[in-house]
Parts: sequence; structure tokens; C-alpha cells
Amino acid sequence: MTDIEDKLSRVLAGAADQVPERARIRLSAAVRARRRPRRAPAALLAAAAVVVVAGGAGTAVRTLGPPAVKQPAVNATDAQGPTPRPTPAPAPEEKPPPIERVWPRALHKLPAKLPDGRAYHPQSLLDDRTMLVMTGRSDGTRQFLWTYDLKGGGPRRIAEIPTRNSTLYAEDVTAGGGDVVWWASYKDPGRQRVARIWTVPVGGGIPRKVADVPLENIMKKGHIGKLEVVGRDVVFSRESGGVYRVPLRGGEPRAVPGTDGRYLLRWPWVGRHTDRDNLLKQGDLAKLIVFAELFDVETGERRDAVVKPDEGFVRCGVNRCHGQSLPTGAGPRNFVRDRDGSRERTLPPDVQLGDDPGLERFYKRMPMEGGVFLYDLVTGTSADLGVRQDKRRGMLIPDGGFDRLMAYRVGKRMYVVDLAAIR
Repeated sequence: MTDIEDKLSRVLAGAADQVPERARIRLSAAVRARRRPRRAPAALLAAAAVVVVAGGAGTAVRTLGPPAVKQPAVNATDAQGPTPRPTPAPAPEEKPPPIERVWPRALHKLPAKLPDGRAYHPQSLLDDRTMLVMTGRSDGTRQFLWTYDLKGGGPRRIAEIPTRNSTLYAEDVTAGGGDVVWWASYKDPGRQRVARIWTVPVGGGIPRKVADVPLENIMKKGHIGKLEVVGRDVVFSRESGGVYRVPLRGGEPRAVPGTDGRYLLRWPWVGRHTDRDNLLKQGDLAKLIVFAELFDVETGERRDAVVKPDEGFVRCGVNRCHGQSLPTGAGPRNFVRDRDGSRERTLPPDVQLGDDPGLERFYKRMPMEGGVFLYDLVTGTSADLGVRQDKRRGMLIPDGGFDRLMAYRVGKRMYVVDLAAIR
């Protein structure tokens, strides 16, 4: 995660408590959702006046205020085509078919618990059939890493996560090159608190410490986040800025040249946010641009985002940016375009702008009538994910992130969607 996301959650939580009940409507806001660390920087869930309860495969959201006025849906154009001309908004579309009918090859339905009854938390896809999962995260029991065979082979335990003197559950669990890495906060007696990075082979074994990263003022400088395995090294960001590299075999983390004040988006791309500290102090989140600038630390290539004066809450990946325009005298419009400003098109009004689109292509939609849809920017197709509100108006929202895995619970089943399998 990044410091901006953690601060946003605090700012928004406080702001929600100060808004009168009758005035609560859906706003563009960002709430950090704890979820599979593979999606670091942590997803910013676009919602308003909501309570977010983190844990499991997804984020529980309960609506507190009355719904906003529903806007008609807008069809998207093919992401590979030219920029579309402005056209009148079409009539609201009908509810899309369930995901098992739209993208059956991408969906795996699994039991929501392991054969021994333990709940598990999906972390990442290692390949087309193998998922990395963790148990023990939310129930206070011993924590373990497992691989789960999506083709019917079931779970296989990799290792137990060391928790002695740990003050946080394992975070940013990811894998690469045959190794799993993660970090957790530790406070050994008489010593400074550290973020300890661990590794273990995907095939199983005893976890081994890679490095300890001192944690000074956590409220000001934050923890670490966004781990990646690059060759035989681990790279990560500090929440206060800066990207570091340390050998998997162990050693001292070293700053990657030119990354001071920047964050890791996806190696080798690092970047900045616009005026993050000042905007948070002023509470002016509408002008926030996440990863406004990027550069490749290996080649020096720069990719700065084109943003217009009337646009705000813009979030960018390596290739595309999305956000909302607020032109004078007109209603808001959700947009997506390439970082250089080309191939702009309109997104449906119920798209969650604060969430990272999977593979920079798949967005979540939350229509006012309830439920969650998955929207494909390339084809304009939507699918119903099967998520519904419970009796208390709570709803488990699938996690967001740029990678290929989306997993969430529906009843007693775990729905695992491999976005890379969608053509």
C-alpha cells in the first residue's frame, strides 16, 4: 500500500462521521481496502458514506445514506479503436447475464473453506491453474501459506508464517521465480519496530528472513508495501516514498537511484502522486491524481499523464488513466484514456473510479439497484458477479487490482476469476 491510501482512509472515515445523515449521498472518495497484497498499491474503493470492513476475499460495504440519482449507462467503445465522437447517452441497460454465462472459462467455483474447515484468503495466481492462498489471517489462529489447484487438485500447505513478536498479519504476499515473499511488522523486546521481509520456496520449506526495514514514525512515514520479486531480488516501496532493492538471499535494502519520494507501481515503473500531502491537508481530494508521473528505472523512459483542468480523482496505471470530468454547467462524466491523452472514451457512470482495473481493462460497476458487475473496457461487455446485499445492507465487494486475479465469496463458494483467460 502507499501512505496516501492509508491517509485517505483516515480522512474519509472522519469526514463521514461529520456529514449529516440526510446529506449523505454517493461521492467520489477513496477508502483503503485490506486485501490481497498483490494489488499494491492497495485499491482505492470508490464509494461514499460507507463503512468498509476489511478481511477475507473482498471488502464488506454497508450503505449508510440514501442513494444518489441514478444516471443512464453509457456504452464503451473498443479500447483498440479510435477516440469515439460524443453521442447522446443511451437508455439504461438491462441487468447483464451472470459471469458463468459470459466468461465461463475464466471462472472457477471452489468451496469457501479448505477440507479441514479453515477459511482461506486468495493472494495471487501463480499460473493458469495454481492459486496462492493464506489461512489464519482474520481468526487469530496460526497463519499458513498454501497453493490451491484450481483444476480439482485441492490445497497443499507450503509453510507456516512466523508470528512471534509480530504486530501485524502478513502483508503483500506475492510470488515470482519460484519464491514467495511477504512482510509483517515485528517488535522484538528491547529493539526498534521493523518491517520484516520473509521468503520461502513455492514448493515448500521453512521461511527465511530476507531483511529488516526499520519503522520509525509509523503514523508519519508508514510501513512498507508493494513487494515484487525481480530476478533474485525483492523490490518494495516505503509509504513515505522511495523504492528499495534487497537480494532474496538476504542483506541490507538499498535505495534505487532516482526514486526518492516515488512509489513502485509495477517494476520497473515508479512514480509520484500530485501534491498528495497538500491535498490531504486541505481535504481537496477532487484534484488527486494517483501516479501522475511515471518513469522506468531501468531505461529512464518517462510517461507523464495528460490531465485536463476540469478533471479530478484521476488514477493511472502504466498505460491508461481514468477519472471524472466536472465541466461547468454539465454533469460529471467518467472517462478513460491512454496516459498521453489519446483514445479517450466514456466509462459507465456506475464504474468504481477509485479501484484499479484488472489488467488495466476490467472495471467493477455498482449500479444503484444493487449488485456488482464486471465491465470489460475492450469489448464493452458486462457480467453480473452474483454479489448481493445481505439483510443488514452489507455487501462483500470483490477486491481490485491491476493483476489477473479477482476472488470473492458468494454464499458457501469462492468465485475465482482469472482475468487473463478472458479474450
